[in-house]
Amino acid sequence: MTQYAWVLEVRPGYEEEYKKRHDEIWPEMLESLTRSGIRNYSIFRHGLTLFGYFETDDLEATIAYLKDDPVNARWGQSMAPVMKIEVDERTGFPFLLPLQWHMD
Repeated sequence: MTQYAWVLEVRPGYEEEYKKRHDEIWPEMLESLTRSGIRNYSIFRHGLTLFGYFETDDLEATIAYLKDDPVNARWGQSMAPVMKIEVDERTGFPFLLPLQWHMD
């Protein structure tokens, strides 16, 4: 199991909408995340800053799956007005944070 994290932003004034959309996340989006290999996924918010944490055994396979998944594409389009998403051009995925320290 490998841990990954990202940082993104909610657009000002969309904090409640962001929360609502995740409270009502599409079942097919959850299925896509699971099929991609993602597990133990959490998103935290501080002000407008979002911090996401997830685990996957094969990051390249996860990214490849989500890149071609039509459900993920629709989710991304629906969230674009609510979030600022900075994507790493090399991976087509949000920039991942380098792990600095871990305690078991």
